[in-house]
Amino acid sequence: MLESVAGWVPGEPVPNDRLPAGWGIDDAWVRRRTGIGSRHRAAPGTATGDLAYEAASRLLAGSPVAGPVDAVVLATATPDHLCPGTAPALASRLGLGTVPALDIAAVCSGFVYGLALSHGLVASGLYERILLVGADVYSTWLDPDDRSAGVVFGDGAGAALVAAGRTGDPGELLAFDLGSDGTGRDLITVPGGGARARADGKPPALSDAYFRMQGQTVYQHAVERMTGSCRVLLDRVGWDPAEVDHFVPHQANARILRAVADRVGIGPQRCVTHLERVGNTGAASIPLALADAAGRGVLRGGDRVLLTAFGGGLTWGSAALRWPGTPQTNSTDSTEGTQHVAVR
Repeated sequence: MLESVAGWVPGEPVPNDRLPAGWGIDDAWVRRRTGIGSRHRAAPGTATGDLAYEAASRLLAGSPVAGPVDAVVLATATPDHLCPGTAPALASRLGLGTVPALDIAAVCSGFVYGLALSHGLVASGLYERILLVGADVYSTWLDPDDRSAGVVFGDGAGAALVAAGRTGDPGELLAFDLGSDGTGRDLITVPGGGARARADGKPPALSDAYFRMQGQTVYQHAVERMTGSCRVLLDRVGWDPAEVDHFVPHQANARILRAVADRVGIGPQRCVTHLERVGNTGAASIPLALADAAGRGVLRGGDRVLLTAFGGGLTWGSAALRWPGTPQTNSTDSTEGTQHVAVR
């Protein structure tokens, strides 16, 4: 079951009118194409592990549920290093000792994949409580000349606790649908840095270090895959689209969100969105949206919640759950970030 969730974004917002003048865009252009008004950028020297720590430490401090964390799962496409993974360092920094800790790389689908993995580990009886974090610092990978990605992506982290529970309890994770299609692996990619690029024996091109995305083709795949996944999952749990209280898609851009919601049959008033203020934060986008909605009192105990995501790989996935208890707010605003905690 889902126990609690929290989020963290670094620094002050970067509104559309503070984007590079050389991109030749304005606020109206960005909002019309993406629905995004601002995003956050990590300060120099700040990496994914730092954002993950901020979100996780606030979650653990704000949760009234007693009990140890038995394992850590970190979903990210922007790890601190190619080797080793970022999760063990995160666990150590949080003072969790020698608990097992691992990264998973499903790009923007990472939190949903991580939720399914954490649920399976708990349901198997192997662990009682798992800390799941989705965190990305895309600003470190963006080509300064690529406005298409630059206007969309922001930095952030979201954390959740997944624990054992009883059938029917608020917070119950009911079902998942996951998928992938490796034939589309080149649609969302950072070409350089990995074993494939090194195996060529050629000096890496500078441009290969940057994030690349074929936007129009990705849009088509994202809408198709998330729509199909939601339909499969709704059928699996026996929910009519009208019975979904809150639809929380990966916060890619507003056009994708609207297209998926329309095709699934969920009205805009039931769509949870957060991207207008933070942009596309990758694996952090769903937990950030959940934490924001909980902090605003939108989510109520027992509400039927449908999550869905799409990312590089290609990967996609959906999850159905009932919201844990009555959300309470524990929020902090400062020049370093904003966080909201929703707890049982």
